[in-house]
Amino acid sequence: MTNSPYSDAPGRRETLHVDWPLFGELSRALALRVSRSFTPDVVIGIATAGVVPGAVVAAMLDRPFKSMIVSRRHEADTIRDTPAVFGAAPAEVRGKNVLVVDETCDSGDTMRLAIAAIRNAGARSVKTAVSFRTGDFVPDFAALETEANVVLPWDREIIVDGVLVPNPKYETDAE
Repeated sequence: MTNSPYSDAPGRRETLHVDWPLFGELSRALALRVSRSFTPDVVIGIATAGVVPGAVVAAMLDRPFKSMIVSRRHEADTIRDTPAVFGAAPAEVRGKNVLVVDETCDSGDTMRLAIAAIRNAGARSVKTAVSFRTGDFVPDFAALETEANVVLPWDREIIVDGVLVPNPKYETDAE
């Protein structure tokens, strides 16, 4: 395993392994950026990975936090995973200024679905924030822009038989 948070293999994007201190600083930077030009009434974290930065940003802004599930699913007749909204947007968005937070944003498909669901639920305004902008979609606020694949601190390890072990889906990234 390399000491660098990045690893690179020929023909592949670099991988950024985010540790907890970096995640904390990025969440702080994101909350500060939001606070300078937008005052949300409620913060919505996109489950699952957007819940962690969303809750941190909501706490730092001293705003209520809710979550909603927008997840990727595999469609049998296509080779592409497409995001879908599972469940409704929280009722608390009606008439409110809403900040939608996710961990990363590449194509924007997930974020667009969340925005549409929140607007349909009656939000007054909707702004978007991400920890990592990794693609073409431009959120209203981003803590860091990178072309690297991002491995988040809560996803680096999993518990197997009561023991923390490296997450096998990232084993080739650490070589």
